[in-house]
Amino acid sequence: MMRFVVLFAIVMMAVPVGAQLRFDAKGKFKIVQFTDVHWRPGDANSEIAAENIANALDAERPDLVIITGDIIYGTPAKTCLDRTLKPIIDRRLPFAITLGNHDAESDWTPKQILDYVRSLPGNLTSTVDGLSGTTNYTLTVKSANDASKDAAVLYVFDSHQYSQQKDLTDGYDWIKYDQIAWYRSESARHTTENGGTPLPSLAFMHIPLPEYADAASDAGALLMGIRKEAPCCPKINTGLFSAMLLGRDVMGVFAGHDHVNDYVCSWKGVALAYGRFSGGHTEYHDIPGDNGARVIVLTEGVRGFDTWLRLRIGNKVATPVSFPADFTRK
Repeated sequence: MMRFVVLFAIVMMAVPVGAQLRFDAKGKFKIVQFTDVHWRPGDANSEIAAENIANALDAERPDLVIITGDIIYGTPAKTCLDRTLKPIIDRRLPFAITLGNHDAESDWTPKQILDYVRSLPGNLTSTVDGLSGTTNYTLTVKSANDASKDAAVLYVFDSHQYSQQKDLTDGYDWIKYDQIAWYRSESARHTTENGGTPLPSLAFMHIPLPEYADAASDAGALLMGIRKEAPCCPKINTGLFSAMLLGRDVMGVFAGHDHVNDYVCSWKGVALAYGRFSGGHTEYHDIPGDNGARVIVLTEGVRGFDTWLRLRIGNKVATPVSFPADFTRK
């Protein structure tokens, strides 16, 4: 009997958590976004990141956790992933990640990282074979009243690392045309399946799109939150944002990468937002209030969302935003 109990417990621990994402009975779905954990094995400063992650999860109790890159900041990569994901797995929460420019600078390739993460309980991270990058995939959120009906879509993009065409430009790499074609195909399919009406959607990636720089430099663009550095985005714009505008489904894009930005800006009717730097003191982090997380709440059937920051110090809520209502000029 004891042997059966032990075996049962082991099997239960290996069962994926939250295989289906769904709006709750009140029509709400909550996401917590962590970004730029920069876990460095053996560095006590990394423990601040673990404390931050645990604090945000206990305070917010999300339906999904998304980490938008730069988890790994040393070797072994497995330790960085295990220590970062432990608070999430311990709480049996579903999670998904995308890769950042630093994640492949360790002892594992992007594919090795993906293969390991996909073996963990609660993982929803996936890939599209043949597509540029490693972490491109969609997650759908089902209706509260109909578990077979998609009510929202989450697009996750691999924003790559550094320019591979130095003769054209240096700096960061850019979203590829095949990724845009994939998004357009998925967006059109979901719209068709929804009777011709685009499904409310969000997009997540590590490196911000070039439009972040356009919006930040426009004196007429309303910005809510902290901006302490210029967006570090690709110098070549391949048109993903334009495709989103024409698709009319993506309400907001959520990035990381720039540690001392945490703002939300409305640009051509789409929210361009940063997560809150979530790491310990292993990288630059001179942002008031130190590390934290971004919280995003969707309401079924509503084209918009509520978002705020959960800060580790004082367990405070900061910069609550309702999009698009707070950006409507009166």
